[in-house]
Amino acid sequence: MSEKKPKKRNALGRGLGALLDDSVVFEAPMHQGESRNMSEIVLDQIGVNPFQPRANFDQETLKELADSIRTQGIIQPITVRKLSAGKYQLIAGERRLQASKLAGLKRIPAYIRTANDQEMLEMALIENIQRENLNAIEIAVSYQRLLSECHLKQEELGDRVGKNRTTVTNYLRLLKLPPDIQIGIRDKKISMGHARALINIENIDTQLNLYQQIIRDDLSVRKVEALVRKNVSGSREKEKPQTGTENNAAMNQLKQKLSSHFGSRIQIKADEKCRGEIRIPFVSTDDLNRILEILDF
Repeated sequence: MSEKKPKKRNALGRGLGALLDDSVVFEAPMHQGESRNMSEIVLDQIGVNPFQPRANFDQETLKELADSIRTQGIIQPITVRKLSAGKYQLIAGERRLQASKLAGLKRIPAYIRTANDQEMLEMALIENIQRENLNAIEIAVSYQRLLSECHLKQEELGDRVGKNRTTVTNYLRLLKLPPDIQIGIRDKKISMGHARALINIENIDTQLNLYQQIIRDDLSVRKVEALVRKNVSGSREKEKPQTGTENNAAMNQLKQKLSSHFGSRIQIKADEKCRGEIRIPFVSTDDLNRILEILDF
């Protein structure tokens, strides 16, 4: 591991450096004093990864992978850490391990790494995001775990997973939706486009009602976006207007852009001379730290 950098805040920690690169591309340089060791390991000697971020695997695709392994063998070795003589623990490659068992293999090629629990978690999350066909909620949860449990900044996270900050923020915002809607995203009842539109509605009951309407009437994303705009506009008309400036199209467009950028519903108050304030709400210490990271403060 690289030397720890001074923390700006308690909730923020070290960068992951070469560690995460190695979790994605296993041919990357090892840690100092460590050597890469690839061996054939007996399957029964490999224990599961307790930090595996994905709990469910599609059995049909697992069977297809097992059929491919019977024909082609293991193309990409799994990665394990050695616990003791003849005992290993999986770091990355859960699907390959399970499929190899289905295929009837007795041994599997594996890279043997030295890693502590923290490194195991980091590598498992990154490998999972990069290599698996995750649904949007699984991706969002993995992103959140990297931020909170691995003390990774959003900008660092974006670099590691190959996504820009806005994309990362859009995924994280999904976790603010009610559980029923998150389950709908997970089960592919609605798309991420539908979900991103629903986030702009503040009232949970209204969100749930529109969610049910999407499923019932098979609404397109564009139709949902139109209904959300109508709902937001109606809610705004019920509020006491602050000034004419706040209601103009340019100011509303700015609010939408800032809300998307920060992953929060930004409030802007301004008078006729464009004097006013911008408010960025937060709901927890973690949420505040997330906003401060975006501000690079």
